Amino acid sequence: MADSKLLVPELNDAETMGAETSRFEELLLQASKELQQAQTSRPESTQIQPQPGFCIKTNSAEGKVFINICHSPSIPPPADLTEDELLQMLEEDQAGFRIPMSLGEPHAEMDAKGQGCTAYDVAVNSDFFRRMQNSDFLRELVITIAREGLEDKYGLQLNPEWRILKNRPFLGSISQQNIRSQQRPRIQELGNLYMPSSPRPEACPEKPHLSLWLEAPDLLLAEIDLPKLDGALGLSLEVGENRLVMGGPQQLYHLDTYIPLRINCDESKAAFHQKRKQLMVAMPLLSVPS
Repeated sequence: MADSKLLVPELNDAETMGAETSRFEELLLQASKELQQAQTSRPESTQIQPQPGFCIKTNSAEGKVFINICHSPSIPPPADLTEDELLQMLEEDQAGFRIPMSLGEPHAEMDAKGQGCTAYDVAVNSDFFRRMQNSDFLRELVITIAREGLEDKYGLQLNPEWRILKNRPFLGSISQQNIRSQQRPRIQELGNLYMPSSPRPEACPEKPHLSLWLEAPDLLLAEIDLPKLDGALGLSLEVGENRLVMGGPQQLYHLDTYIPLRINCDESKAAFHQKRKQLMVAMPLLSVPS
């Protein structure tokens, strides 16, 4: 998987990836059509049964809200960092660390007093959950990201005050969830990470212009226009087998694109061209498109 460590601050003119000939323009048009067709269909998914962990109680304008923090070995773990390494990363680049999680649908339940309420199930990796149980810092971090993920996905406005229920690992019933079975960089992309003391940005990130074309039958190239940037500092890039995800510093840009080709993510490379203000990504293909 490619990440921000692969980004080269400057790309010399001698290292550019070649001129766009009419042949490449035809291949780009073909790839664009395949992308449009792929975006209209859902990726394959598989069902998981999350296991209960702990339950937090909060509320919204509609009433009481409970969030069941669950876990499943089918969800990939986040990067294996110590707390000191994680703290340093969050201080330098809040968008550089993400916790894969699956956000379930809301379901109506009854609380202990027999009053109606809404519950949500949020699942993380099982090994990471066990580690989180021994760390107040990680537990609060997961709760913060889960709350903000639910707010973003369902348009909620949750009370920032919450508490963990004692002796009650979940409220109601925990339903099965669908997660993408194809290899992807993340289960649920939640955008930038906000610590409790960090204000949320007022503006949404901009989706940059993306150009794709086949440089060779087994090599896909991408150019991402980033006119607001002068270099690669703060950029995050993730390349999955058929997914390209890029985040910009200070939430200036965000791109999440499904690519209907099998990418060799381990061999993918990226460089930032300062004069063009473009991020250039070279992605070898695992199978040649027909």
